Amino acid sequence: MRCAVLDDYQGMAAHCADWSRLPLEVTFFRDPIPPDELASRLAPFEIVVAMRERTRFDRALLDGLDRLRLLLTSGMTNAAIDIAHADTRGVTVSGTSGLPHPTAELTWALLLALARHVSKEDALFHAGGPWQTTLGTGLAGRRLGLIGLGTVGRRVARYAQAFDMPVSAWSRNLSDERCREAGVDRAATLDALLRDADAVSIHVVLGLDTLGLIGAPQFAAMKRTALFVNTSRGPIVDSAALDAALRDGTIAGAALDVFVEEPLPVDHFLRQTPNLVATPHLGYVTEENYRLYYGSIVEGIEAWMAGAPVRRLRA
Repeated sequence: MRCAVLDDYQGMAAHCADWSRLPLEVTFFRDPIPPDELASRLAPFEIVVAMRERTRFDRALLDGLDRLRLLLTSGMTNAAIDIAHADTRGVTVSGTSGLPHPTAELTWALLLALARHVSKEDALFHAGGPWQTTLGTGLAGRRLGLIGLGTVGRRVARYAQAFDMPVSAWSRNLSDERCREAGVDRAATLDALLRDADAVSIHVVLGLDTLGLIGAPQFAAMKRTALFVNTSRGPIVDSAALDAALRDGTIAGAALDVFVEEPLPVDHFLRQTPNLVATPHLGYVTEENYRLYYGSIVEGIEAWMAGAPVRRLRA
């Protein structure tokens, strides 16, 4: 039996778990596999390990993987997997445990980088450029608007409160009770949240109701001095609308850790967008999180081989 571990960009998967416990051959793929090569490259494997939504397992790909019996993903949600179709093909889909703080911490790092122009000043420092060229924005007393108040959103809210920032939150099913528990105000509408916030951060799950949630009208509703952060999922935001909003000064700055296409092509227009801080989907990329992910994956494979799958994902 063979196992493929996909998108191991940093070459860390083999070192973050004891794969020797498994009575099977494990192959680690360091580079992204082009979509048109996935079916042929993965055809020999009964078990495939996916990292987040880096690889799309749609109906067509699943139909081309006759040997596949177990598909594992880091985390307990993956919008890139057609779980219902996998089930019809007899493919078990399982997830892993994960830590809530790495993404929240990166969210705060990106917001601070925007507010204090860290990326620009760092680049000038290393290039021998002018000394002290930007004027930062303090966060104390400014309102943070959270789109989503789940596990990560609540943690980001606590960080904001430590910085003396009032916090508002909105999502379609957000309750007053949940906001009271988190010590934040509930915005009546998305437009109200965007209108009142000095900084906006996204923390909702990608789905049909959040796809393209933030576009040109939403950026237009924000303050021209507002900062915008997305560490959730790329397709929640209209990339072209964000690019336009930054170029014409509709908002002051943005930070992205997630993109519609990953890795982002070298010629993608976002690589030239002004006032944009970007990181290559690092939200979950910490050593302790990788050890939890891959350790859970080894455990999940063992459980499946014993006939008792754990952490199964359902459509």
